[in-house]
Amino acid sequence: MVFHCRCLSFSFHEDEYETTTQTKSTSTQTFYTASSDLNRSVSDSQSKVSIFSNLAQKTSNLRVFTFADLKEATNDFDQASIIGEGGLGLVYRGVIKSSDHPFDEIEVVVKDAIKASQGPKQWVGELSYYEVVEHPNLVKFVGHCFEENEGRIQRLLVYEYMPNKSVEYHLSTRSKTPLSWTMRLKVAQDVARGMAYLHENPVVQIISGDLKSSNILLDDQWNAKLSDFGMARLGTEEGLTHVWNVVAGTMGYTDPNYIKAGHLSVTSDVWSYGVFLYELITGRCPLDHSPPKKERELVKWVKPYIGSKRFEQIIDPRLEGNYSLKSAQKLSSIAQKCLSRNHKFRPKMGEVLEMVDHLIQVPLGAINPAPPPKTKNLVGVVATKLKNVFMCNSKV
Repeated sequence: MVFHCRCLSFSFHEDEYETTTQTKSTSTQTFYTASSDLNRSVSDSQSKVSIFSNLAQKTSNLRVFTFADLKEATNDFDQASIIGEGGLGLVYRGVIKSSDHPFDEIEVVVKDAIKASQGPKQWVGELSYYEVVEHPNLVKFVGHCFEENEGRIQRLLVYEYMPNKSVEYHLSTRSKTPLSWTMRLKVAQDVARGMAYLHENPVVQIISGDLKSSNILLDDQWNAKLSDFGMARLGTEEGLTHVWNVVAGTMGYTDPNYIKAGHLSVTSDVWSYGVFLYELITGRCPLDHSPPKKERELVKWVKPYIGSKRFEQIIDPRLEGNYSLKSAQKLSSIAQKCLSRNHKFRPKMGEVLEMVDHLIQVPLGAINPAPPPKTKNLVGVVATKLKNVFMCNSKV
C-alpha cells in the first residue's frame, strides 16, 4: 500500500485558525512565529536573557564565511545544487575547503535563510545555540554568513552534509530499501540520546520545538542526528512553560497542550518523540490525507490496535515480517507513555532513553524466528539402551 503525505503548515492567532496546504511529496513544512512570553517572574526572565546574551558572545568554534565563499561552494547557488527546502528557505549541497587541511575539501549543506524574519540580535542569538550544543547525535554546525550583499542581508547557515538523507525519506515509498527493524531501534535510540542531551544540557536546556522524521538525518555510518533548530527555544524551569500568542509547528507531531493553550515545554518534545516512535513502527506519516478520514491521524489510527491481538496489523508491511513482535510492542508501550494527554505524566527524555536502551539490550524475541531444531533426547536414548542391556543380562 502506498501512502503519500499531504502536509499542513498551521498557525493559531488567538481564536483564529489558519491553514496553508502544501502538496509537496517531501517533508512536512513548518513556519516561524512571533516572540513568546515566559510564564515566570521578571527575575527569572532576566536570568535567561543573561544566559542567552553570554552564549551569543561565544563564536570561537564557528567559521565565518563570506557570501562569495558560499557562492563558490554552491556553484553560484545553482539549481542543480538544491537538495531541499526548509522553513527558512532553500537548502543547497556544497563543497568548502577544510579549515584544518586547506588542500582537503569537505561536503556541506548551505541553508539560505531568506525567509528569516528575525533581526540581527535574534540571528546571533540563534547561532549561540550551536556554540553550546555539540553531541554525536546532533548535526554538526560548521559556520555562518551574515553580510549585506546583492541588495539584502544574507543570512546563511552551513552544516555537515549527511549523505544518507532523512529518516522520513527511508520510511517513505521513495526509498527502494526500507529501514530494517534493527536500524529503526537504533534510530529511536540515537534520537532519544540527542533529545536527552538537549533537555539535560548542564549549560542550557533547549526545547527542539519541531522534532520530526524529516529533521532526523543519517550520516555515512547510518547514525541518526537531529537537525534544524530554527524553532528551538531556551528551556524553562521545572513546572514552567513558554506561553505563545502564535502557535507554530508541524501538524501531526505537535503537542495538543501546545495547540490548545500555547504552552511549550520539554514535554512538548516528548510528545513529538512518541509520535515519531509510531512512525518507525508503522511506516506511516503522522498526518496523511490519502486514507479514509478516520485513518488520517496516526496517533488516533493506532489506538484500537494497542494491546490487542491485532497489533501486528499496524506494523510497517514493508518490513515483510522481519521484526520482533515483542520489541515492537515494547516500543509502542514507550510511545504511549510519551503520548500521555496530561503532560505532567510524560517521562523525561533521559528516562525515555533508559527505556529504549533497555529494550535494545534485553532480547525480546528473534526477528523472523525459525522453529527450534528437533534434537534427540540423549539422556533418554542412553537410559533406554542401559535398560535393554540390563534386561538382556537378567535373562541370561
